[in-house]
Amino acid sequence: MLLRILATGMACLFPLLGLRALAAETGTVQAPELEVPGRASLPSSSPPFSPLAQQSEAIPAEPLAPAAGKTKESPWAGSLELYGFAPLRVTNTTTINGFSATTDMGLGSLLEHLSDIFYLRGSVEYNRIGFLTDLSYVGLGAEHSRRFDSTRALLPELDLPRARRSANVGLSAIQGIDDFALRYRFGERERPISHSGAVTVIPYAGIRLLNLGLDINTSFEGPLVQASRNFSFGNPIVQPLLGLQGQVFLSPRLRLFARGDLGGFGANYNVDMSGNAQVGVGYAIGNSTQLDLSWRYLYLAGDNGASRPSGYTIDQNGIEMGVKFFF
Repeated sequence: MLLRILATGMACLFPLLGLRALAAETGTVQAPELEVPGRASLPSSSPPFSPLAQQSEAIPAEPLAPAAGKTKESPWAGSLELYGFAPLRVTNTTTINGFSATTDMGLGSLLEHLSDIFYLRGSVEYNRIGFLTDLSYVGLGAEHSRRFDSTRALLPELDLPRARRSANVGLSAIQGIDDFALRYRFGERERPISHSGAVTVIPYAGIRLLNLGLDINTSFEGPLVQASRNFSFGNPIVQPLLGLQGQVFLSPRLRLFARGDLGGFGANYNVDMSGNAQVGVGYAIGNSTQLDLSWRYLYLAGDNGASRPSGYTIDQNGIEMGVKFFF
């Protein structure tokens, strides 16, 4: 009888000892469910024990590291372009104190009389607001506008040597155009590489400093007289300026761009106008460099409206090439 009681006690004690040992390792104690005869067992209000769950609750989650290679884009951006404008045809009609001279030159004649040249274009922006400038200067030496040669007899009734007369008219010019304007960007930031379909539109407004120096040199040589005269016209003027430029990417490295502007609007003379129209393509040759090729038309006109007028009308159209750097 005594042995039966001891066996029954040991059978009840071993499970309790096993639970206490497990509780000592995990730090929790869960009472065993006891079955009471004649009464339904009640479900335990505690969740089932899980060592993995306890371990996951005890260790806090580590924050995710930021994705590598992604840096915040600077709000500042800019570009600088060195370019050259090669007019295939230049027509210049200049009138000074009522005396007019006209030149019509191709690229070969233009290069022959070219004395000075400088072209530079740049822009800088903060977020979407920026500033742009376009500086150009061209100097041309004297180009013959007209030449007249003839021979005639001083006394036709006498058989005397015929006398020769000649007249020359030369036109020289300097052309300085400096643009300064505020700009606002709609669309994507200007960059050499972007996704296909990326569009940028930039309207701008500012001033144009126009410095045209025009000189007409005339000379006459005849049998009895020689004479020469010089006429000059042109002072630096400031014109209001409005313009628009835009671009669209045809592929990640190839873009189509266009630009147009108007200046003057009669601010200085009765006729006071200047304008540009340009369309071309650009191709990125690196991560920050781009080659541009375009067709450009430049128009300048002015007339002071005097009784003996002075003024000019200049048409230029040709090819523009440039190298543009982004930073």
